[in-house]
Amino acid sequence: MTAVAARGLDATLAALADPHRRRVVELLRERPRPAGELARAVGVPPPAMSRHLRTLKSCGLLEESHPQFDARVRIYALRTEPMIELTRWLEETERMWSEQLVAFKEHLEKADGA
Repeated sequence: MTAVAARGLDATLAALADPHRRRVVELLRERPRPAGELARAVGVPPPAMSRHLRTLKSCGLLEESHPQFDARVRIYALRTEPMIELTRWLEETERMWSEQLVAFKEHLEKADGA
């Protein structure tokens, strides 16, 4: 993993460490939503939601758009790229641990037979 990819993964994991931000991601998996709707659904005041959205956007998890009828409204949607990188990293980590456990099991079986 390159240093740039590692920094992106670090930022994604840090952003997802907060339960409110994970709830935002869950809601946005269903469909894009305006910030006010997200704040109400998560149960946080608008200024707090703004901070959470800024964090999620800064690590690339969200994209923001404005409907043509009102430029003051911001609609947030998930971006897939950071989640793909996170999934790839989790799969690689799971593969490494599986290999380690198989090797450990083989070692124990050899020790029992010796």
